[in-house]
Amino acid sequence: MRKKFETVDEYISFFPEETRDILQKIRAIIRDKAPDAVEGFSYDMPAYKTHGRPLVYFAAFKGHIGFYATPSGHQEFDKELRKYKRGKGSVQFPLDQPIPYELIGQIVEFRVWENQDKKSNS
Repeated sequence: MRKKFETVDEYISFFPEETRDILQKIRAIIRDKAPDAVEGFSYDMPAYKTHGRPLVYFAAFKGHIGFYATPSGHQEFDKELRKYKRGKGSVQFPLDQPIPYELIGQIVEFRVWENQDKKSNS
């Protein structure tokens, strides 16, 4: 069973240094692309919201980083994500391959826009 964490800092510090570096970079990308996002936890992983709606989540596992941008975020970048193992709203970035930080930033930007658009249309 996974440890329960109270903060994202505590969560990130739990992992080996190489994994911590990746998680910190992903966190920095999210903060850069979504400076107004609220950071918290959901499903026992770091979670971000904008306009009260889920934005993205991420988590570290033994062999990969899980990135969750809801189904729409993954559908929008289907072509770019095809080479990775995926679920309906998830993608796995293997730890033994380069992490696509630029793509993660593009997905976060899309989700920020999408949440803003939903807010404007509600």
